[in-house]
Amino acid sequence: MFENLQSQFILNFVDDDRWRYLVNGLLVTLKITFFAALLGLLIGFIIAMIRGAYQGTGKYRLANSICSLYLTIIRGTPVVVQLMIIYFVIFGSVRIDKSLVAILAFGINSGAYQAEIFRSGIQAIPRGQYEAGRSLGFSYKQTMLTVIMPQAIKNVVPTLLNEFIALLKETSVAGYIALEDLTKGGDIIRSRTYSAFMPLIAVALIYLLLVLLMEQGVKLIERRLHKYDKR
Repeated sequence: MFENLQSQFILNFVDDDRWRYLVNGLLVTLKITFFAALLGLLIGFIIAMIRGAYQGTGKYRLANSICSLYLTIIRGTPVVVQLMIIYFVIFGSVRIDKSLVAILAFGINSGAYQAEIFRSGIQAIPRGQYEAGRSLGFSYKQTMLTVIMPQAIKNVVPTLLNEFIALLKETSVAGYIALEDLTKGGDIIRSRTYSAFMPLIAVALIYLLLVLLMEQGVKLIERRLHKYDKR
């Protein structure tokens, strides 16, 4: 049995340097996750501000309607369908880097969920904080930016980090547009060796390791925030 596992390991990862498919795929996955998370943060923050301003002042009705439509569509359709629409429909007649398409698709998708996370953080701030800001002579916008949002962001950091973990796993469908991410790298090895067990288990273990590392980071940040709250 050991000899069989050894021969399978050599076949799948050593011969023809097939391990490079996993390493290169991992780098692509991490790049997509990182930049998609940043894009999602930007979109989520802007949408949360618009919706918060509309609920607080009644302004930006059109912008709020557009944001609500965006949230409904993005949260109501699968991310893999959104990815394929962006690549095959929107950019179907344009030569564009597949990594950029993946970043846009996953960033837009994640932004919808991050917007709701930010909004829940804003709603968790007591109404008295708004009144305190206004009593100091701040406008609604100034109160949101200097009083409400710093508190809201601190409250939602753990939830945002968990969203990043989910985003990492969601990028595994990037292979639908022939992008050689981590999952696709394992599948390429499988297609070359006709052996599915080792390459796919290796992909699963790498994802598991990444998720465990990120979860430890979340716990560490949560402990630090908890200590800060006690001061």
